[in-house]
Amino acid sequence: MSEVPDETIDLICTSPPFALLRKKEYGNVNADQYVQWFETFAQQFYRILKPNGSLVIDIGGSWVKGYPVRSLYHFELVMHLCKPRIEGGLGFYLAQELYWYNPAKLPTPAEWVTVRRERVKDAVNTIWWLSKDPHPKACNKNVLRPYSKAMENFLKNGYDAKLRPSGHDISRKFQKNRGGAIPPNIIDAQESAVATAIGSPVLATFDWLLSNDLAQPVNVISASNTASNDYYQRRCKEEGLKPHPARFPQALPEFIINLCTEPGDLVLDPFCGSNVTGRVAEDLKRHWLAIDINEEYLKASQYRFEQAANSLVMPLEADQDISVK
Repeated sequence: MSEVPDETIDLICTSPPFALLRKKEYGNVNADQYVQWFETFAQQFYRILKPNGSLVIDIGGSWVKGYPVRSLYHFELVMHLCKPRIEGGLGFYLAQELYWYNPAKLPTPAEWVTVRRERVKDAVNTIWWLSKDPHPKACNKNVLRPYSKAMENFLKNGYDAKLRPSGHDISRKFQKNRGGAIPPNIIDAQESAVATAIGSPVLATFDWLLSNDLAQPVNVISASNTASNDYYQRRCKEEGLKPHPARFPQALPEFIINLCTEPGDLVLDPFCGSNVTGRVAEDLKRHWLAIDINEEYLKASQYRFEQAANSLVMPLEADQDISVK
């Protein structure tokens, strides 16, 4: 990154090694050393990001060794990154928290989850969306989701404008068709356009519509990363290269790239692994840079860009109407 010119990157979208108790083959730093270890990277992130650029970090939590209590290392990290420079921090702003929910994550630590049954399964990673400016480039119109059938009926048949018990005034403005629902901060990668991680509602009340179709883009990404025989892994096997053991689900960089950039922007993943970020960026007509300390992972990542490899996502054309007809 030291070779990247100042203020040239529109988006850094990455997932660094977590401070896990059980170490991964690509290396992990202990929780008590994590902030100090990350500092060198963070200094470069701030330097190379454009003034309106974003830094989005997927980072999983960890546990305190020998106890069923959570480590605070990822909170300590974001506090340090957002502390003013005059106080020894990096000076980033926390634009918003996003969340990746992995429904297929294993129930660990087994001692506390499956043996003693003292804790529930840890299946959510925090995603810190940071920026150099309080108003980074972002547009939630780029991540709208199709209206549900229930919402379409409300738009067609109308509703009674009224004051809710909470004091919110439900005006006629909610009846305007804006081309799709603003997603909340849960990024849903389920196959159905109207599915949720918990399940579809049986009865669609107006309150439910306010919480779903009319909500702000949600900050939870619901996506499994359990693919075991995709093109990338088949090619790794054919060439005798070991695939990266912790791959992004494509839904995560897809949502973030669409939200924070536009075609022609430059996206960087400095811990790229199998380079899902780069492939998604290319599919979405963005330029990209990918960096990894392991040369074998970089060699294997080239298979994602072979002619026979399928696109991971389809770009939304500028004149494409995403609303359900």
